[in-house]
Amino acid sequence: MASSTPPPHWSLTTSETSKNHHSRHLKNTQTATTKLNSRWTSKKVSLDHPPHPKNAPTALPPFSSTSQLSVDFSGKRSTRFVSKMHFGRPKFSSARHSSIAVDVLEMAIKCSGNGNGSGYGVENVLLNYESRLCGTDDYTFLLRELGNRGELSLAMRCFEFCVGRERRFGELGKLASSMISILGRLGKVELAEEVFKNAVNGGYGTTVFVYSAMISAYAKSGCCYEAFRVFKEMKDSGLKPNIVTYNALIDACGKGGAGFKRASEVFDEMLKTGVQPDRITFNSLLAVCSGAGLWEAARDLFHEMVYRGINQDIYTYNTLLDVACNSNHIDAAFEIMSEMATKGILPNEVTFSTMVRGCAKSGRFDKALSLFNDMKYIGIKLDRVAYNTLVAIYANLGRFDEALRIGNEMEAIGLKKDVVTYNALLDGFGKQGMYGKVKDLFVEMKAQNVSPNLLTYSTLISVYSKEGLYIEAMEVYTEFKHRGLKADVVFYSKLIDAFCKKGLVESSVLLLHKMMKEGINPNVVTYNSIINAYGQSTTADHSLHHEQWAGSSELTLTSGVAEPCANNEEGDNIERIFEQLLPGKSTSNKKVITSGQDFACILQVFQKMHELGIKPNVVTFSAILNACSRCSSFEEASLLLEELRLFDNQIYGVAHGLLMGLHENVWLQALSLFDEVKRMDSSTSSAFYNALTDVLWHFGQKRGAQFVALEGQRRDVWPYAWSSSCLDLHLMSSGAARAMVHAWLLSICSIVFEGKELPELLSILTGWGKHSKVVGDGILKRAVEALLISIGSPFRLAKSNIGRFTSPGAAVTAWLRESGTLKVLSLQDERNHPRGSQLFNLPLLPLTDLDVALSSNFQALPL
Repeated sequence: MASSTPPPHWSLTTSETSKNHHSRHLKNTQTATTKLNSRWTSKKVSLDHPPHPKNAPTALPPFSSTSQLSVDFSGKRSTRFVSKMHFGRPKFSSARHSSIAVDVLEMAIKCSGNGNGSGYGVENVLLNYESRLCGTDDYTFLLRELGNRGELSLAMRCFEFCVGRERRFGELGKLASSMISILGRLGKVELAEEVFKNAVNGGYGTTVFVYSAMISAYAKSGCCYEAFRVFKEMKDSGLKPNIVTYNALIDACGKGGAGFKRASEVFDEMLKTGVQPDRITFNSLLAVCSGAGLWEAARDLFHEMVYRGINQDIYTYNTLLDVACNSNHIDAAFEIMSEMATKGILPNEVTFSTMVRGCAKSGRFDKALSLFNDMKYIGIKLDRVAYNTLVAIYANLGRFDEALRIGNEMEAIGLKKDVVTYNALLDGFGKQGMYGKVKDLFVEMKAQNVSPNLLTYSTLISVYSKEGLYIEAMEVYTEFKHRGLKADVVFYSKLIDAFCKKGLVESSVLLLHKMMKEGINPNVVTYNSIINAYGQSTTADHSLHHEQWAGSSELTLTSGVAEPCANNEEGDNIERIFEQLLPGKSTSNKKVITSGQDFACILQVFQKMHELGIKPNVVTFSAILNACSRCSSFEEASLLLEELRLFDNQIYGVAHGLLMGLHENVWLQALSLFDEVKRMDSSTSSAFYNALTDVLWHFGQKRGAQFVALEGQRRDVWPYAWSSSCLDLHLMSSGAARAMVHAWLLSICSIVFEGKELPELLSILTGWGKHSKVVGDGILKRAVEALLISIGSPFRLAKSNIGRFTSPGAAVTAWLRESGTLKVLSLQDERNHPRGSQLFNLPLLPLTDLDVALSSNFQALPL
């Protein structure tokens, strides 16, 4: 696509007003430009965010900044309204119909039986007023208004009457295009097809307006293939597409899932034919980016709009915000929202709902709640969607009193709790282990005649299975089957994840086999659960009796389908699994999976993901790193890391580089990777840092693990973990926690050497360890306790808190002044890069004043 390259100094989120933007950009009309599909898409995708590719200069097509659309695109009306006005075709606006048409409209509805849509008598009304109606302008007004009021039957009767009376092909084409547009807007694409075919066969449908209307109708229903088919027929018949045609095709790409590449090809063709884009064009392209999470492409599109002098409206900004939120660029989203005010564009309920959803998705619940308060303050009324989002946020935070209060507030204003409300509450209570409340809510839900949906059942089965409440899970599954609901990929993925988290790997693979036999393709979430389970488990589950699954119980992945090597009996595998998990069933047949078997299964899963074209995400990479940290040898881990090359060379380069020894180049690559990880939600980010530090610590790269852990702390991956008196490790993995203990103690050492006093009491918090069910026996706690003992520290387990280690400040001071302590605290890598010492020349931003001292201590230590 020929497009102009915005000056490098211009910022999307600049705080300046827009008054100088257009004049500044329009001076450089000879600036080199690039095609959309090369400049706005990436050649390599890392994690979920494509990097910005290099430009490929081409010539900019002629463009006039004084467009005839400037009045309509003044920024004062939403594109939601403007897009209904088909520019480039004869306009049938309300200003062109006669006053008698309004009277006819009301009489037609009245004669139809008080608006029941039967159509009885409408022909008589039209006949009586035919001589007073002003032709096509009045008829198209009637069609449009009847459609807006939902009087579809009346609209069709009116259209048939008009077609029967009109003889001029030009006027018939106008009526047909108007009727097709109305039907498309109402989602009646089959009726629109019928009108279109009759128009073409009747000879009055071979106009660019009729064809464009049909393409637009297909687009609104997401029928991308059909839209492009009609577009081809249109060109084959010798008609020249206009702006409406191209805009509809781009819209079809977004709603029909054709993707950004196809939309960019439409844009390129549009420019080549001399058709200049308008605001609807760019808004539609932004919407395509939104569905795919293409933040870089969306930002460049916005720049392009500014360069071309096309004003943005509320829809432009709301769509851009949606892309930012979907891509986890929440900080950029807030800056965009601030810029709206400088353009005189006030946020509406869509703006706030988008931002709230984005904040909730990224785990910034406080920000989301603050936005709700802003909505109320400026008088934006909360709708059902907003209330449900608020309920979900409070439920996720474990603030159930507020969640229930919001539910009651909904009902007080006439909004009954729906299935979305109950699903949010069920999920929230389930995550907090409040299973009695989960049961009560499910009963209440059905008593209120709110029908559970697929997500309801999958949430309940997942909640019960993760806690080992298999009787309850089986009862819910039985009800699910009796309801006749069909499981989807989300249902299976939730169940597989629940079994994996219980260590039931074999059962999970059987479910994977079952879902694929049913024609349901697994997604990246499904495979992530299985990879992570294989990487973390040391034993397989005992869910299946040996006599039921005769033969070898070793699992294989063949022909793209996970299946047991045993004979698979007919029947419901899910019920059979639950039956074997019920209390009283034999649990003695645990089958030990060796690390070699785990390793082979993980490799097979990676290979199948690659063969099936399933793109991994950062959770996949974390699972791979977790598996590496459990490998028995560095050679095995290297083989697993090689699988990363199939998916993402950047992550492979960082992980392998750090394992081979720190040096400046690999650390710069790591910082770039961490920038991308920062855009993820907090739990995903912390999981990645934990996995990376674990694998580094496991293979003796302890200095590298410490650098990664400190970088995570600098980026608030573990909020409030570090202070002068307390180190909170409960969100960290074993490797990250131990690396952080060394760093924290070194920072305290610097305080002591400066002659300052330490706090009276120092604490290290571990909690009970991630996923621990035995009080005081968490893996994290045991690892930290062993470390503290090995280095001879004075920290001891607090009697009042089994997950807390404490020491008087004076005792720590005395220990740190001992001659051998500093050497014990300094970490080294087993494998060192020749240029590793150059790392300290990097301009690293310190966390606090303590980290400045920490950096000095590092430099003083032998490398």
